[in-house]
Amino acid sequence: MNFDLFLLLAAAAAVLISTLIAGGGTILSSPAFDSEEKDAVIEIPIPGAVGPESLAFDSLGNGPYAGVSDGRIIKWEEKQGRWIDFATTASTRKGCGGSQDHVPLEHICGRPLGLSFSRLTGELYIADAYLGLLVVGPNGGLATKVASEAQGTPFGFTNGVEVHQTNGAVYFSDSSTRFERRNFVAMIISGDNTGRLMKYEPETKQITVLLDGLTFPNGVALSQNGDFILLSETSHCRILRFWLQTSKIGTVEVFAQLPGFPDNIKRNEKGEFWVGIHSKREKLLEWLLSNPWIGRTLLKIPFPQVKALISFIAERRKHVGLAARLSEEGEILEMFEPNHGSMSEVYERDGSLWIGSVKMPYLGKYEMQTR
Repeated sequence: MNFDLFLLLAAAAAVLISTLIAGGGTILSSPAFDSEEKDAVIEIPIPGAVGPESLAFDSLGNGPYAGVSDGRIIKWEEKQGRWIDFATTASTRKGCGGSQDHVPLEHICGRPLGLSFSRLTGELYIADAYLGLLVVGPNGGLATKVASEAQGTPFGFTNGVEVHQTNGAVYFSDSSTRFERRNFVAMIISGDNTGRLMKYEPETKQITVLLDGLTFPNGVALSQNGDFILLSETSHCRILRFWLQTSKIGTVEVFAQLPGFPDNIKRNEKGEFWVGIHSKREKLLEWLLSNPWIGRTLLKIPFPQVKALISFIAERRKHVGLAARLSEEGEILEMFEPNHGSMSEVYERDGSLWIGSVKMPYLGKYEMQTR
């Protein structure tokens, strides 16, 4: 392959990935924010790590707890104004700590993503991208493995988790059986559809695959009465609804189509759902995702420089996150777009919006009274 062709392919990769990861685009109607309101997010720094991707509060209302890039679960002590270590997902911690790029050691140190407490037991369930579904007791410490495979197929990218607070069932997603978290860009542009939604029953230790053939399944959230569960399908920029009860039990339908890539979903006290949206999408991306052979072709190019360029563009592209508040019927009630960079999650609690991110070195907090 001559150098000119190499440059052409590299440029194509750059354009495609830049379009994929970010971009402008028109979003649905948003409430008006003046400059002061858009800058009203309080940033709570994370010591020695980045990416408080998902949040949880325990049964006493303490927290939030957050999983971060070095494999720790940390807890925010509001009165003390500081973070404390609560748990880890991997027994090996050598080389994991400190301010560094933690991605190369994620498979060793762990990368906790989804978090959900069980009010029945006080335990915290953890979806670790590399180590599978884990659980740790109310006092923290080293988490223990619950599962790392289902029906003989290992998890490749464990992602979201939600505990049913009445019967204790644990619902969780595996984004891919072929790609790891650190290869998520390749997973998206290749059109990978090996993702699954699963259910774990603590009493029987049984895991049931509820849905398979999914394209980047991500965050999960149960409805207020537990009759359905929502699931982000990130690559398709949509939320799916899987029925657990009623005459529709076992069926799935599109709940909401969104203007960007959805990540985690959190239900508020009213039964509404906040969806963190990592970044917006554009028309060109819709074309790319409808033609996954293009991405698969790029990934087959035997030049490490091209793949390095893809990673470089993906990591350094500016992320502009937003969030959608959805009704119980999937209607978009509000779009929230603060000046906060990428957003993985919005957790509404006691008049505040807690904002998680897979990239930022801080946790965001927005006081809703200012709106």
